[in-house]
Amino acid sequence: MLVTGGAGFIGSHLVERLLAAGESVVVLDDLSTGRQPNLAAVAGNPRLRFLQGRVSTFAGLAELVAECGFVFHLAAAVGVELVVNSPIRTIETNLREAEAILNAAGRTQVPLLFTSTSEVYGKSPKAVFREDDDLLIGPPTLGRWSYACSKLMDEFLAFAYMRERGLPMTIVRLFNVSGPRQTGQWGMVLPRFVEAARAGRPLRVHGDGEQTRCFCHVADAVEAILRLRACEAARGEVVNVGNDVAITIRNLARRVITELGSLSDIETIPYEQAYAAGFEDMRHRRPDLAKLERLTGFRPERDLGAIIRDLAGTA
Repeated sequence: MLVTGGAGFIGSHLVERLLAAGESVVVLDDLSTGRQPNLAAVAGNPRLRFLQGRVSTFAGLAELVAECGFVFHLAAAVGVELVVNSPIRTIETNLREAEAILNAAGRTQVPLLFTSTSEVYGKSPKAVFREDDDLLIGPPTLGRWSYACSKLMDEFLAFAYMRERGLPMTIVRLFNVSGPRQTGQWGMVLPRFVEAARAGRPLRVHGDGEQTRCFCHVADAVEAILRLRACEAARGEVVNVGNDVAITIRNLARRVITELGSLSDIETIPYEQAYAAGFEDMRHRRPDLAKLERLTGFRPERDLGAIIRDLAGTA
């Protein structure tokens, strides 16, 4: 198995599961947002090979892919901080890495699972997002939407390789995956709240705090990914992966404080102060999980409290 971005937060959990199942795994990661310590628990496994480098510039990528029975493509630019502060890096990374891995897999017909994002739904006013929904993206003058557009272009390219070159592929749209080893460095809200609560600092809620999100434990996300990999009916499909229990960001901050017994306060920060003037956010982001359940029989099992406690235990 080849896992691009395998030293990242989600990728490292996936690598552990694959190794535990007896698979041999090659990780390709440039460590731009991933960290080698994420793989510390399996570093000595003889069935793990770690290669440091970018997918798009890796010499012999096609040969590497041809050696593998399956590719999990997780390598991407991630996090709202990176998106806002480094838009060129975000767009180029997402497009170039996807193009390279799809081209390599397309040559040899090695099946591929591509991780996309709930961000592609844009600022749709729908309460629940389904895979066949129309997508509503903001204007290019607001760089915040560059991440969504680059990942959506990756999806279009994956389908083009499927139709034109017969590439067996599945696209997974991830919704706010969180848990052990996730860092708030790139703007992820839950680890930032946990870090602040443990340190007794105020939890900073952006906007009015009434925007809602659904949080999925990384172990549940990995389980869904592995079931989709084994599901022939999922080939050529886009599938939401996440949890469908919504919570406002303000109530999320309260829940973190309660779960951790923290004395922290909550601060409300305008978007313009946190980011840039004109920043737009998705008001709600809740997945329809009917397709995931139909294809795999799986529903997320771990609740928000377990996510917070597991994240705090390793933060």
